[in-house]
Amino acid sequence: MADVLRIDGIGIERVVMPLKAPFETSFGVERERAFWLVTVEGGGLTGYAESVAGDEPYYNEETNDTVRHMIRDHLGPRLLGQPIEHPDEVLPLFAQVRGNRMAKAALEMAVWDLYGRVRNAPISALLGGARDRVPVGVSIGIQATPADLVTQATRFFAAGYRRLKIKIRPGLDLEPLRAVRRALPDAPMMADANSAYSLEAVSVFQEMDALDLLMIEQPLAEDDLVDHAELQALIKTPVCLDESIRTQDDAQKAFRIGACRVINIKLGRVGGFSEARRIHDVARAQGYPVWCGGMLESGIGRAANLHITTLPGFTLPGDTSGSDRYWEEDLVDPPFVLEPDGTMAVPRGPGLGVVPDPRRLKRYGGVHEHFVK
Repeated sequence: MADVLRIDGIGIERVVMPLKAPFETSFGVERERAFWLVTVEGGGLTGYAESVAGDEPYYNEETNDTVRHMIRDHLGPRLLGQPIEHPDEVLPLFAQVRGNRMAKAALEMAVWDLYGRVRNAPISALLGGARDRVPVGVSIGIQATPADLVTQATRFFAAGYRRLKIKIRPGLDLEPLRAVRRALPDAPMMADANSAYSLEAVSVFQEMDALDLLMIEQPLAEDDLVDHAELQALIKTPVCLDESIRTQDDAQKAFRIGACRVINIKLGRVGGFSEARRIHDVARAQGYPVWCGGMLESGIGRAANLHITTLPGFTLPGDTSGSDRYWEEDLVDPPFVLEPDGTMAVPRGPGLGVVPDPRRLKRYGGVHEHFVK
């Protein structure tokens, strides 16, 4: 086994997968998921990852077009041919390039997968995780009526999901949340605003204090810490930050000023496994919980989410629901399955422990580019 790994090839393939049902948030409605499947090659093996950017710059400023540009013209050339002893070395190679964390994460996580395959070890073990299964929750998009939301929430709770995340937006918040709470008085439940509110809506969040929510996720602007600190001081329900936290420094500042009591760590948002682990370590040292959010990933991205969630600070159920939550068929086979106890098994094979099914990749794949040194 070589001590140094050299990346001698990078590939990107556009994949478009139809969702089983439309998924609505404060950003809009999604009916399909388009993403880049990213590969890195070295030592005769291939590592896989999934870019979580979308076609539109709604969650953050990145899109599939920008990811393609960054990998082809800036990040890929910095990675190709470089000697790598450990995947922690990947992000420093990209330091001159500002932002673009989803593009960076796709390459970094593919290197982690390749590294795990070379070492014949799962990423969870290489990260320091110890669990072979993790508790999971489910995200429920905005529904046409509170009754429709209750139907969805009741079905998912009965299936065993350990946490219900309810998407909200101004005008569709208190009434839907109250309806679910009445129907499921004991269900662990949270609200996710996706930055749709301003501090002027503080009274809405104060009313949510009566609903016994686990947290309110990213209620205010996507780049804000200060207003979130003011909001947190005015409500009892914990504020969870998502879009506002991109680095361990962001996490330290958020905790220092009291901007949140929980952090949602999304691998793509923060640049991959290495930075996610650093944010996890900061939160754990401060005594705050973290959890792993979802971005409508295929089985490649779901496997990555499960691996990071094995770290000890991930004490809250994440969004890594079963493959059948979103897909008639996943990109991987067998699919990810929710166990009756509300947990999901972490893949045990080397690296991610999963690969795309060739027949399904042919069905959903499209434009492909390959780069070599």
